[in-house]
Amino acid sequence: MRTIHNLISKANNHAFPVLILGETGTGKELVARCIHDSGSRKHAAFVAVDCSSLTPTLIESELFGHMRGAFTGADTNKKGLVEAADAGTVFLDEIGELPKELQAKLLRVLQQREVRPVGSTDAKPINARFIAATHRDLKHDIDTGAFRSDLYYRLNVFPIKMPPLRDRKVDIPLLVTALLAK
Repeated sequence: MRTIHNLISKANNHAFPVLILGETGTGKELVARCIHDSGSRKHAAFVAVDCSSLTPTLIESELFGHMRGAFTGADTNKKGLVEAADAGTVFLDEIGELPKELQAKLLRVLQQREVRPVGSTDAKPINARFIAATHRDLKHDIDTGAFRSDLYYRLNVFPIKMPPLRDRKVDIPLLVTALLAK
């Protein structure tokens, strides 16, 4: 864990994207929160988005927001989670599950530092840090066409590889305590 602590210390003083790789249950979100909580954005929002739990039809509106009338049921303007994290951190858990068409939109957000809600022609500037995590082999997903290579390289500026729990059994009580506190 000492290596992970050193990487957290290096990552928390910068605004570049971080990609946390590791098996399910290894504490990827805990590492993301530590980076946020120990960095200059700690007083702003930490917004966690589970890309695997949202349906493809909902995830675009959840991430980027929508304008009133953009689709059936959009009765009001809604701020997206990326905009809600402005000046803070967006944690994209299970980024490998993000539908391919939304990968392009996320890439545009990362490149242009602005978000365009569904149904809007106006982009809003954002100042959020992006931390993504996955248990998937994204390089394999790139080879099979399931994940965009340009998005991978945009997110993988500062990679953190989480060792499996079977290799660090002493950390299990710490992770259990963190999960119970949630």
